[in-house]
Amino acid sequence: MIEATSCGGVVIFRGKILVLYKNYRNRYEGWVLPKGTVEQGEEYKDTALREVREETGVSASIIKYVGKSRYSFTVPEDTVEKDVHWYLMMADSYYSKPQREEFFVDSGYYKFHEAYHLLKFANEKQILEQAYQEYLELKRNNLWGNHKYF
Repeated sequence: MIEATSCGGVVIFRGKILVLYKNYRNRYEGWVLPKGTVEQGEEYKDTALREVREETGVSASIIKYVGKSRYSFTVPEDTVEKDVHWYLMMADSYYSKPQREEFFVDSGYYKFHEAYHLLKFANEKQILEQAYQEYLELKRNNLWGNHKYF
């Protein structure tokens, strides 16, 4: 078994959520949240910010840690157990540009119910629900955008 760790973000701008569409040689297709692998010596929050920037072109700010998802998948030589640490983030515009080298062909900001139904993986839908509830709570208390909580 191979252990792997990634970090990513639920990025929100004006109430809408950033998602990416990946199409890998027509074999892997689907909408996902931006995330990627932790590099040697890198802190989780730095990985999350870097991956969001690399995959979407978006400069975001971390608002707070949301939680961890765990899943496994099989590669030819073994099974990979992956932990993904997620952060609620705020973008400063609707701009995004999908990273073609990683086979992302589209990106955009969608209303919660649209993003939820677009997402391919159940664990990302669950993280989106958690992060969006945090966002609504901060907004209700007039705290969205005022503080960083990490």
